[in-house]
Amino acid sequence: MSHTRTKSNLSKTILLFLSLMLILSSCGSNSGSDNAAATGTPAAANTPAAESEPHKLSIMLDWYPNAVHSFLYAAEQQGYFADAGLDVEIQMPADSNDALKLVAAGKVDLALSYQPQVLMARGEQIPVKSIAALVRHPLNHLMVPQDGAVKTPKDLAGGTVGYSSIPLYEAMIRTMVANDGGDPASLQLTDIGFDLIPAIATGRTDAIMGGFINHEQLILEKEGHPVLSLDPTDYGVPDYYELVLVSSEQGLQDSQGYFSQFIQAATKGQQFVQEHPKEAIAWLLEQEDATSPLDPEIEQKSLQILLPLMDAGNEAFGYQDPAVWEQVHEWLADNKLLNAEINAKDAFVNLQ
Repeated sequence: MSHTRTKSNLSKTILLFLSLMLILSSCGSNSGSDNAAATGTPAAANTPAAESEPHKLSIMLDWYPNAVHSFLYAAEQQGYFADAGLDVEIQMPADSNDALKLVAAGKVDLALSYQPQVLMARGEQIPVKSIAALVRHPLNHLMVPQDGAVKTPKDLAGGTVGYSSIPLYEAMIRTMVANDGGDPASLQLTDIGFDLIPAIATGRTDAIMGGFINHEQLILEKEGHPVLSLDPTDYGVPDYYELVLVSSEQGLQDSQGYFSQFIQAATKGQQFVQEHPKEAIAWLLEQEDATSPLDPEIEQKSLQILLPLMDAGNEAFGYQDPAVWEQVHEWLADNKLLNAEINAKDAFVNLQ
């Protein structure tokens, strides 16, 4: 009798144990789904290799590697991408316009581009979306010789301005001159392609538009041609994000969780760069090759200019302000740079 009761108790114990395991298994499964829904991370069932292998992500730079990209190389070197379960391939574009096109076509997962270009692309029905603001203010300034007669945009009346025949730059020049009380119609806009430095250094033009304060201005100073840079936001152009991180809408739908992990790792990379700029520049210089020359002095100075412009203050690294998107959208529309009506809210998303 005692033996029978013991067997019965044992059977009950086994059944209870099995029931408990089923409940725990079910809870564990539900928890994973809940977490996936909360974070946007694809469920493990949809990414069978996620647990054993890092997820591959490709990102195309806007230009050849330079100081603004230091946070990416820091995240790579410090293992932040690997810790996030990502295998990130950093690619350099053959042309500075390639990045946005390739991410829209799904050829790369992420791309670095510019806020106005994202809005203009959406006006052409190209489904791209910014997922983080990296450089939060314009680097592109109107530049004039430091010892010349031009001190503000209105002084350029009747003068020549060299630019790379980009309609956006033309609108910026005209806005600045008009806002300063000058006559934009009196300007002579000259297409100089990308020969910005020779154009102003030789006096071929009175000013250039398209030069960045963290690159062309530094090179001109080093070569003995110091310039005065006029910030477009001081003369009627709305403050805009110079560099943003972009995905396609389809890519965002498929990989939102991975993109969030990428931004978290990139945030750690940026924090490392702020605390260890020398190490960050050293890793950047390792990227130099025949097609991407790097001057250590220029890149060190560039990084010091960039760090405060990449700081989002009390917000997380990469945060995007809806008001900034709306103001830039309105200015582009006023200057007839949008081919179709768009909603600025559709052009960006904060993933933090």
